[in-house]
Amino acid sequence: MSLQNHHAVIVGGTSGIGLATAKLFLSQGAQVTVASRSQEKVNATLHELGPKAQGYAMDFQDESQTKQFFEKVSDFDHLVVTAAGGGSSHGSFRALGIDVARAEFESKFWGQYTTVKAALPFISKSGSITLTSGAAAARPMKGASTLVAINSAIEGLARALAMDLAPIRVNVVSPGVVDTPVFSEIDAKSREAMFEKIAQSVLLQHVAKPEEIAEAYVYLATNTYTTGAVLQVEGGAILSGIG
Repeated sequence: MSLQNHHAVIVGGTSGIGLATAKLFLSQGAQVTVASRSQEKVNATLHELGPKAQGYAMDFQDESQTKQFFEKVSDFDHLVVTAAGGGSSHGSFRALGIDVARAEFESKFWGQYTTVKAALPFISKSGSITLTSGAAAARPMKGASTLVAINSAIEGLARALAMDLAPIRVNVVSPGVVDTPVFSEIDAKSREAMFEKIAQSVLLQHVAKPEEIAEAYVYLATNTYTTGAVLQVEGGAILSGIG
C-alpha cells in the first residue's frame, strides 16, 4: 500500500525514533502531524520537515490535552506512538518504591493507552495504530521488573485492541537499544564505551540508528494484512541471550 495522500500522526515525532519516522513517512508521500510536550521542539521540527508537516504541543499523559490535540488534527489514517517515557528505574524489586513503578506506568503505558483512546474517533477504518514497547518484554533483565512489566503490558494491550478495533490494524514495534538523544546526557566517552559493549552483545554487532527502527513503523502502516503483531527490531539481542 502506498502512503501517498495518507495522513500520519506521530506522537513523539520531534526527536529520535519519532523524528526519523516522520521523515520516512514524508518521503513516502504522506502528510505528517507531529506531537511533543515542547512547543519549541515542535517548531524546530516543523522547520526541518517542511510544508507537508504540521504539529502541536501535547502531553500524552494529559487526557484533556490529548483529546484537544486530536480534535485539531481531525480525520487521519495512521497513528504512531514513539513517545515513551518511563524505563529509567532499575534495581531490586524489593527496593524499588511502588510510587516509582506507578509513575513509569503512567508515562509509557497509560500515555499510549490515553493516546489511542483519544485518537480512535478520527482514525480511518482502513488505517493503523502502531505502539512502542521494547525488547525487555521478550528478554527480561535482572533489576528491570518495572520496565519488563510495562513493555509486556503494551504488547498485551495491542493484541487485545487488534481484536476490539478491527478492521483498524494495531501492532507494536519493539526496539532494542537505539542511539537517540535520550543518551545525550552521558558524556561522549562513556556513551561510546556503553554502545560498544552493547554492540558486542547482539548478533548484528551494532547499536541501532533511529532510521533503522523507523522502517518498522512504515512497514506496519503499509502492510494491510498484519495486525496484533509485535515486530522485534533489536539486532538479535533476544537470540543472543539464549543458550
